[in-house]
Amino acid sequence: MNNLSAKSTIISFLIPFFIAFTITSCDTAPSKKIKAENVESSKERINSVLEYPNIEFDKTNHDFGEIKDGDIVETVFTFTNSGDSDLKILNASGSCGCTVPEYPRDTPIKPGESSTIKVKFDSSNKPGMQRKTVTLVTNTSKGKELLNIKAFVLPKN
Repeated sequence: MNNLSAKSTIISFLIPFFIAFTITSCDTAPSKKIKAENVESSKERINSVLEYPNIEFDKTNHDFGEIKDGDIVETVFTFTNSGDSDLKILNASGSCGCTVPEYPRDTPIKPGESSTIKVKFDSSNKPGMQRKTVTLVTNTSKGKELLNIKAFVLPKN
């Protein structure tokens, strides 16, 4: 047998092998083996194991109305943990340095218990309509909550 006929014999054997290998390997994709009922069953197990706290506010918006430039005003947002596990407020931050929240740090709120978040707003050098937010990072299923304040700051005379 010469070299050319040996190469053609090998090639004629390898081509069908690679074609067969390619066809059968594409048919066994892992994603095709996933059953919808198994996915739903897993979701139900995960949701039944994870019990999140739930935070309910008496209000999420507060309007200070008209205030004078330089006034420092404050409001209190009362909330209740209506979930099934301890609520933790991991962080609270104002949308600018003029808005400062005070919140229960390092103190988990038990299911059924209530607490407060005090928000101070310094209107110095902020004439006109002001809208600010306080972002709470929590261990609820949403992970964050927003509180809103607004005021119309009258300019200095």
